[in-house]
Amino acid sequence: MGLLAAMSLAACGEATHTIEAAPVWQEPSHYTYVLESSCGERLLIGRFRITVDGGKVTKAEGLDEPGQRALQGKSESPPTLGQLLEQVRTARRANAHKAELTTDPTDGHPTKITIDPIENAIDDESCYAITEYRA
Repeated sequence: MGLLAAMSLAACGEATHTIEAAPVWQEPSHYTYVLESSCGERLLIGRFRITVDGGKVTKAEGLDEPGQRALQGKSESPPTLGQLLEQVRTARRANAHKAELTTDPTDGHPTKITIDPIENAIDDESCYAITEYRA
């Protein structure tokens, strides 16, 4: 709605609403979160408690059997939230079929990420739920 239309409605006594933009989240250098990775054919499937210190994952704990199994003997650590956001940006630049991001309305940190590069490809999806975020 344009400014003139909003002013006209306000003059007629109708309520107007301002839609605020979601907060822009800045990744802190130290935080913890729980990541649930649930779809696609990937090594990182399961539920994990992740600690980030100095912008790097310093601890990852498998919270369920698939998460524990995924971390056994694995040289690659789970992603930081910044790395997950970069996956979304990369998918969007590549015109992925789906690259969805849901953020917390309070501080803007990511809470859900779904990426599907190719619509009809099998097991190429990435699905993440982010909970228990603590800066």
